[in-house]
Amino acid sequence: MSERTTGSGDGSGRDSGGDSGRNRTVGGGAAEAETAPPRRDPRSRAPRSRAPRNRRPRTHRAPVALLLPALLGLAFLVLPLVGLLIRAPWSDLSEQLTSTAVWDALRLSLISATAATAVSLVLGVPLAWLLARTELPGRRVIRALVTLPLVLPPVVGGVALLLVLGRRGIVGSWLDSAFGITLPFTTTGVVIAEAFVAMPFLVISVEGALRAADPRYEEAAATLGASRLTAFRRVTLPLIAPGIAAGAVLAWARALGEFGATITFAGNFPGRTQTMPLAVYLAMESDPQAAIALSLVLLVVSVAVLVGLRDRWLSTP
Repeated sequence: MSERTTGSGDGSGRDSGGDSGRNRTVGGGAAEAETAPPRRDPRSRAPRSRAPRNRRPRTHRAPVALLLPALLGLAFLVLPLVGLLIRAPWSDLSEQLTSTAVWDALRLSLISATAATAVSLVLGVPLAWLLARTELPGRRVIRALVTLPLVLPPVVGGVALLLVLGRRGIVGSWLDSAFGITLPFTTTGVVIAEAFVAMPFLVISVEGALRAADPRYEEAAATLGASRLTAFRRVTLPLIAPGIAAGAVLAWARALGEFGATITFAGNFPGRTQTMPLAVYLAMESDPQAAIALSLVLLVVSVAVLVGLRDRWLSTP
């Protein structure tokens, strides 16, 4: 009886001990679970660290040795324009700009500059593609020749055009004898002279856009069965459209302000070859107020061109 009692007591003791051990284990595990850091699922992504904000570069105070010539350079470029605005005949401006000679010169300038830009687009875009997309022998020499009118004096360009396209020129004599076509001292001569000096601006701009465009799009179009011309028309042109637009605006502005090649190759005949720059030059001798009014028109056009190109040329990083 006593043994049975003792045995039961021992069993209960063992049971209680086992329960208490289990309780201690469970309690310790809960405590450890509360104190231990949570485990991260290895499949879960690591938290993204916030990228540091772009800080503007610290501005430093300009040294006097650089500040003084910089201010002088700014004044050298701005003061003539300010003087033009100050001395402008604002009270008689409408009368000056509504004269027949001014409107004829303005109309001829707009028409000839637009036609010269169209010629530059038709001839310059394929030329830019040739320089950017092909391994043409002598490509560097061709590029140098294309950009030569940028540094060539416009009067020299007019003399060169006269020697080639004049009545006694290399090509002009044949055009005159075979077809009766005379280019110098005509409105067509104005367009040719302006296109000669303006086309390099378009070619450089379009070539840069072609080099920046990814050629893999054209290759993908070719693998889908498109011809080279179709890929150029439907893939390449939309890619480089901003570059073409910028080059066309620059070419148009350059053609509008052309003077030297125009007066040498086309002359200065009112209503036929007299453009706005030529009218300014002629008015300076007889009517300086009209020359200032015409100069204001060209200044406004130049500012409008800069405003139109602000996203491409004047944007800051």
